[in-house]
Formats: sequence, structure tokens, C-alpha cells
Amino acid sequence: MTETIAQAEKNIPLESLAPAECDDMDECPVATAIDVIGGKWKVIILYHLRGKTLRFGELKRSIPRVTQKMLTTQLRELEADKLITRHVYAQVPPKVEYTSTELAEKLNPALDLLCAWGSEYRLAHQTE
Repeated sequence: MTETIAQAEKNIPLESLAPAECDDMDECPVATAIDVIGGKWKVIILYHLRGKTLRFGELKRSIPRVTQKMLTTQLRELEADKLITRHVYAQVPPKVEYTSTELAEKLNPALDLLCAWGSEYRLAHQTE
């Protein structure tokens, strides 16, 4: 089983942490993570912002199935959770840019794993 970076630095195997820490769902790190990044669009938004600064319209074009209202809501929640920063330029028309924070960048290894897993899943479930 793989270890997180923090666990690896402390030489604490994942197996010894997961069950004990998740007995109380209010204290479970996995539940916390899912509360923050759960939902259909947040992980996809974070994936698109990896190492980039994007304007609202660029994000909307890169995720065509998300509605404008939902994208706005998800961006506000990610900003409130300090996973993205929003920079508003005082100009007409308004210009707003979004960038992932250092905290969000720590999710990149997990996003890489999700991407690889998603590719494998799609290959395993292709119809011939």
C-alpha cells in the first residue's frame, strides 16, 4: 500500500494510521479531505489549475459540462477552503484570475494517481 509524503517522512506506514484515525468520522483525515474536495467538479477544477493561473472563461471552456453557476459556486468554496486564490483586476470588463495555492499543490500527487487510475479504469471497461 502506498504512503503519503508526510507519513513517509515520519516513517509511519499507512496501515497503522488509517483505521485508528478514522474511528471517529469527525476526526478522520479522509472524511476531512472528501468534505473539502468532494463533489463532481472541485477535483477537476484543481486538476486544470495545476501550476497555472486561469481566468473564469478559460476554466469554463476547459470544463464544458459544468454550468456557469456551478463553476462559480465551486470556485467560491475552493477559495473559502484556501485551495485557490482569486485575483480581481479593476478594469472593464472585469478580469478575474484563479490560481491554486500551495496547500492545493500538495494534492498534485493524488491528482496524478487519480488520473492514472481513471485511465486504467477506462481501458478495463472499454467495450469491444
